[in-house]
Amino acid sequence: MIRSRAGSTPLVISMPHVGREIPAGVAARMTPHALAVPDTDWHVEQLYGFARASGAAWLEPRLSRYVVDLNRPPDDAALYAGQVSTGLCPRESFDGEPLYRDAGPAAAEVAERRREYWEPYHQALASLLAAARARHGYAVLLDAHSIRSQVPRLFPGRLPDVNLGTNDGRSCDPTLAAAVVAVLAAQSDFSHVLDGRFKGGYITRHYGRPADGVHALQIELAQSAYMDEMSAGYDAARAAPLARLLGDVIAALLAFRPH
Repeated sequence: MIRSRAGSTPLVISMPHVGREIPAGVAARMTPHALAVPDTDWHVEQLYGFARASGAAWLEPRLSRYVVDLNRPPDDAALYAGQVSTGLCPRESFDGEPLYRDAGPAAAEVAERRREYWEPYHQALASLLAAARARHGYAVLLDAHSIRSQVPRLFPGRLPDVNLGTNDGRSCDPTLAAAVVAVLAAQSDFSHVLDGRFKGGYITRHYGRPADGVHALQIELAQSAYMDEMSAGYDAARAAPLARLLGDVIAALLAFRPH
């Protein structure tokens, strides 16, 4: 249920929300809206496809976030106090639409999904980070995401195109964040923000421990920057400028050396 690729550099790329599959037993209880998996991080694996040649390690699930959200804490604690949270095993979409025709997973089922799907992903991610640290003495983790540019239930207005999250500076060396911000500031095609609405989810916050040699960042892309949000179709021509910018970001991550 996981696609994993070993790397040769310090960089590990995690894409926890690109999966679209739903097990048959779960799908049988879901609404038609849920089965369309509208809250997928559409085509992120294509956008970053060039990074495979860079020697980065690579991790992506096949299962949808509607089965289990790999970027949520195992205890299902809220990431952003006072804001809407979709949970470890969501019962509603980002727009508040019900995902189940019944009450959704009870506590025992949530625990089972956590054991069967959430834990293997995090074991694989921890292994890739440990291997990078063993090779180089440190690891850089990029948690790659995307979302519709406008989701009124989750945030007001329109998102910037590139949302860089470092848990308010706690998840990576400040020189690494500064290097990525410099890349983003050197161009004018895409808007950007540091630690705005998206500061990094569980993966960034949990694994980003600079003192222990793991430097983590999250990049949340507005989908309008590279695709048609209505059809969820990938537009290669539209995506090309953003892919070039992400190439510069990856180069900055690879060039980083901790003090």
